Amino acid sequence: MLESGDLKKGAKIEIDGEPYILVQFEFVKPGKGQALYKCKLKNMVTGVQFDRTFRSSEKFKQPDLEEQEMEYLYADGDKFCFMNMTTYVQEFMTEEQLGDAKDFLKENTVCNILLFEGQPIGISLPIFINLKVEKTDPWVKGDTASGDSKPATLETGYVLQVPPFIEKGELLKIDTRTGAYVERVKD
Repeated sequence: MLESGDLKKGAKIEIDGEPYILVQFEFVKPGKGQALYKCKLKNMVTGVQFDRTFRSSEKFKQPDLEEQEMEYLYADGDKFCFMNMTTYVQEFMTEEQLGDAKDFLKENTVCNILLFEGQPIGISLPIFINLKVEKTDPWVKGDTASGDSKPATLETGYVLQVPPFIEKGELLKIDTRTGAYVERVKD
């Protein structure tokens, strides 16, 4: 059990059977009365955020969260299949649960899946991932009028800006936190 005094930004608590993460946290000590903790909470399942004030005497249950390393296998419509590499149990996540992570998922990518009471609710991708360029405009030597970048479509369908010398078929290192091009990868 956590007490109000243990709360801080990034702490995870369970309220009414749902896991929440503290997005903002402020300790308030009025002139008279009990100390208060003003918090902004984010539901880890639905993503809904709201403000809530707690008294210093309140206690909170820690959510049953577990992180497991899983391998992305395939997409089936708007469902994405991941397999636990030790137990071979398969879990499905929706496009909504994945958010921007779906732009960087290719088959056999190893990810960390966050589970709440055995159900997947979140994903952590590797910081860098290598993806192949499927489509981009050719570069004309000496063409400086078009600027220092051009759009490129990757094998996952994600479109990003790359330097003009990047060509179709090249393997690129992408930062999954920002979605930005990092460098070319030699085969």
